[in-house]
Amino acid sequence: MAEAFPANNGMTSFWRTEPHFLDSHRSTEVLPDASDIVIIGAGYAGVSTAYHCGHLKPDVYYQVSALADKYGIDAAEEVAAFELAHMAAVQSCVEEEKIDCDLEFGKVVDVQLDDNHCAKTKTGYESLLAQGALTTTEADFSPKETAEAVSGVKGARGCFRCRTGRLWPYKFTTQLLERTVSAGVNLQTQTPVLRISETPDIDGRWTVVTSRGSVRAKWVVFSSNAYTSAIAPEYKDKIVPVRGVCSRIVVPNPPKTPLNCSYTLRFNAWDYDYLIPRPDGSIVVGGGKSTFFHDSSEWYNNTDDSRLIESATRYFDNYMQRHFHGWENTGAYTDRVWTGIMGYSTDSLPHVGPIPNKPCQLVIAGFNGHGMPQVFLSAQAIAQMIICGATYEETKLPRLFKTTLERLSSQENHILKHLKAI
Repeated sequence: MAEAFPANNGMTSFWRTEPHFLDSHRSTEVLPDASDIVIIGAGYAGVSTAYHCGHLKPDVYYQVSALADKYGIDAAEEVAAFELAHMAAVQSCVEEEKIDCDLEFGKVVDVQLDDNHCAKTKTGYESLLAQGALTTTEADFSPKETAEAVSGVKGARGCFRCRTGRLWPYKFTTQLLERTVSAGVNLQTQTPVLRISETPDIDGRWTVVTSRGSVRAKWVVFSSNAYTSAIAPEYKDKIVPVRGVCSRIVVPNPPKTPLNCSYTLRFNAWDYDYLIPRPDGSIVVGGGKSTFFHDSSEWYNNTDDSRLIESATRYFDNYMQRHFHGWENTGAYTDRVWTGIMGYSTDSLPHVGPIPNKPCQLVIAGFNGHGMPQVFLSAQAIAQMIICGATYEETKLPRLFKTTLERLSSQENHILKHLKAI
């Protein structure tokens, strides 16, 4: 695809079945001529950044093990601790702002279904413990002998358990946006940004060109995730749009022991599904890579979420019956399936902070489908840089998240590395 702009008429996910009144809101009929801060993107990252600008007063073993091998234990621990801190930070925000978003805390069970991958993951986990990684003690491991009983998953070869939180992301984001708009933020939905001027004007402001006119901005924040490279050329081939598939499963006759944990089912190093139980008894299940991953044109650098990835549409049928003990007679069925777009970075780490050689331009994007435990406090840090003049290091962001010239010039691509093994 030529440029990573959003597709027209993208599919509606389960999360957006009840549109918020701000879903298509414009604070003013016309765009302002100028603004101190222009935030591009009104998703989790953009809304959180706007919220923190106006209100300034967790993976603990899986990716962390790979990060420790590559960057050292201290840098890896920063990422794990940062993710753990999100649970308290989001809970505090939800309580303070009285946001109704089905926030719950519990356990996540990470089930290993391949002996070799299980052994490799366990080795990494034990290495972190041996090196004194305190965050890794948050997780515990069940071996093959007990994994099936502990997880309830057929064929489990091992499983990890640790704390997690879950919420309705759209409700959290839109209600946070509601508080932010009430405080005076100018929201302009359905106004795609087409480009940014290559240089600032005589007043040091950047021209943000949209489909409805231009705005001169002192600060520009790219919270545009998968679509960042379309308007910030530095991120071409560094933040790549990736299509994924998700579903909602309804359970007419719940089992004696309903699903009360989130789950990850890992079939090998690249193929995994995730499950999020809902308060109404339904389950959101995403993944299905095994049905389409071999054809990179279906998902890599593809922004077309107006249609399903056809090969994955039947993947979720009888999913719970296939994988979980005691679910054979529940009648669980797939209520809906949709395709969505994620922003993946080629080194598997988000890009956060000042864009090199672009004064007063900042990025918060490329969260690799793992943004829930990374975005909120990253956005707080972006706000500190703008409002307080904080440096990246002063914000306490993980050092590995910093967007740098070195990362932007690297030729590595983790996204495609597993294709050769398929």
